[in-house]
Amino acid sequence: MIEPTFIQPNWPAPKNVNAFSTLRQGGISAENLQTNQRILNISLKLPHEPIWLNQIHSNIAIPASEKVRYQEADASYTDQSHTVCAVLTADCLPILLCNRQGSYVAAIHAGWRGLQKQIIDRTLDKIPCDPKDLMAWLGPAIGPKHFEVGDEVRDLFITMDKDLMSAFTNSINHRWLCDLYAIARLQLKKRLITQIYGGDYCTYSDPNKFYSYRRDGAKTGRMASLIWINSSL
Repeated sequence: MIEPTFIQPNWPAPKNVNAFSTLRQGGISAENLQTNQRILNISLKLPHEPIWLNQIHSNIAIPASEKVRYQEADASYTDQSHTVCAVLTADCLPILLCNRQGSYVAAIHAGWRGLQKQIIDRTLDKIPCDPKDLMAWLGPAIGPKHFEVGDEVRDLFITMDKDLMSAFTNSINHRWLCDLYAIARLQLKKRLITQIYGGDYCTYSDPNKFYSYRRDGAKTGRMASLIWINSSL
C-alpha cells in the first residue's frame, strides 16, 4: 500500500476550491528546495507555480499574483482562478480560508508571532466576504502538549486579549504550554467565522508524518499548504 503524501482538508468547501497540505514524504526539504517544488507541482497537478512568500512572521497579507512571488508577507489571498496561494510551515500553523461561493481563497502562515500580530485579522480585512460565508481549515502545527513558552509570550497575548488566557496551561519550571489552535479558533470566532475545521494534528509528536522545527532544528524541511480556485462553479 502506497502511503499518501498529502492531506486533503475535511471541510465543506465548494467543488471548485482545491486545497492540500503536504506530509513529510511530499514536503519540501531544505537541501532540495527547487526539485521538491517541481515535484509538488506535478504530484498535485497545480494549475500554475504557487505564489511562494518570503515569510517573516509578520501581519502582512497581500493579493497573490506573479509579481509578488517571494515578497515579504505571511498571507496571500485571491479571487482569481488558477492562482495558487501557498505557505510553508514546520510547527507554525497553516490556515486555509475560502468562502462558500468559491470566489475567494487565502493561505495564512500563523506562528505565535503572526497570531500575536493579528495576521488573521489583517488577512480578513482584505477579503470582501461576509463572515458567515467564510470557512477556515487549521492545518498541521505543533500541538498544545509540546509548545512550551515563557511568561513573555503569554503576557503578549493576554495583554492583547484576556480571553486568550484559556490557550495557556501550566508547564514545568514556571513556563506555559501554548495552544496555537485555540488562539486561532478564538481569533476567527471574534471575526464571526464559525465554520472552523481541522486543528487535530501535532507536528512535533509525529515525526513519521511531519517536519518539526522545534523537534529537529533549523535544518528541518517544510510542509506546504496550498489553496486555489480551479474554475467557476
